Amino acid sequence: MNTYAAALSGHPVPAHAVGEVAGEILDALAGSDPDLCWLTVTPHHVGALDDIVFALESLLGPRVLVGATATGVTGGGHEVEIGPGLSVFAATLPDTTLVPVHLRAVHGPDGADVAGWPEAADGADLLLAAVDPSTVPTDAVLNRLAGRHPGLVVLGGLASGATGVNRLVLDGEIHADGLVGVACTGAPVRAVVSQGCRPVGAPFVVTAGGPGRVEQLGGRAVAERLAELAEAAGPDVRPLLQQGLQLGFVVDEARAEFGRGDFLVREILGIDRRTGAMSVAEADTVGRTVQFHVRDAASADQDLRLMLADPEVDARAVLAFTCTGRGRALFGVPDHDVSVITDRFGAVPVAGMTCAGEIGPVGARSYVHAYTAALACFS
Repeated sequence: MNTYAAALSGHPVPAHAVGEVAGEILDALAGSDPDLCWLTVTPHHVGALDDIVFALESLLGPRVLVGATATGVTGGGHEVEIGPGLSVFAATLPDTTLVPVHLRAVHGPDGADVAGWPEAADGADLLLAAVDPSTVPTDAVLNRLAGRHPGLVVLGGLASGATGVNRLVLDGEIHADGLVGVACTGAPVRAVVSQGCRPVGAPFVVTAGGPGRVEQLGGRAVAERLAELAEAAGPDVRPLLQQGLQLGFVVDEARAEFGRGDFLVREILGIDRRTGAMSVAEADTVGRTVQFHVRDAASADQDLRLMLADPEVDARAVLAFTCTGRGRALFGVPDHDVSVITDRFGAVPVAGMTCAGEIGPVGARSYVHAYTAALACFS
């Protein structure tokens, strides 16, 4: 039987924080050694990270320990956004193969490549990962992994402890670069990615543009389409158009209709006043179907609830990777995301980290997202 536990300590003294968390985990697991532990610490504890890792390995004896630094941590039904925090997610997974992974970005003949994939991880269906964004071009690495390991779901986040402060943990070692994680085969995990947006207006095909650039939508200039959108928008949508409009790229063009979850949402970086071209955070644009999206607290709340309401999604525990731009800054209240999770599943163990970018699947492959909640739902 799979067993799960999660614990959080806000104690500023690392030794006390470890003691509190380890005690809760041991009690919840009835003394069993976990197969997997995910550790998240705020930058307050970086100086003592070696001691923290040694203590957790000694006290809990996990088969694989993975972790990262983050500006905020989740656990015990709470989200610590400011101040010290140490969080641990633990799971016993007797029917799951776990292989520790440490990847580094290298320069190959076709651009950025990745090195370090262990042969023992071939055939894995899930990679839970933490990435140092200053040393890994994550989009390029995900492209490589998708090409070499079709069907591999990558779920995780970018360390948010700040450049130069980020640390990654893999078993007893501390790393300042790369990607660390655990490749899983047969893990009872369902990935849920809530991008926190809702589509507005109508879908169009990008008929002119280039890498990272959109010039025409459905044969007409971007400015014309934006004017149409603003004119047709209701009083609830019009203010949101000025607060950070997004562009969603359809993932499966074979679908007849598109709705939430069918788009890869990308930020609109700006519009060139001279040419009218729209810059977007997506390289491949021409020929793709797109639709404008808006994001606000109500949309993000509704989107997460709708994604979790899927009857095929069940959870006895959740490992959560959420954006640093969510939390109080977006919702105006504490503990929003963990509260939505427990509203859906009850008082299940929930732990995780706030990220500088979240990794999760949309359609057949995994991408880097922003303002997203990427959840590993353990059944």
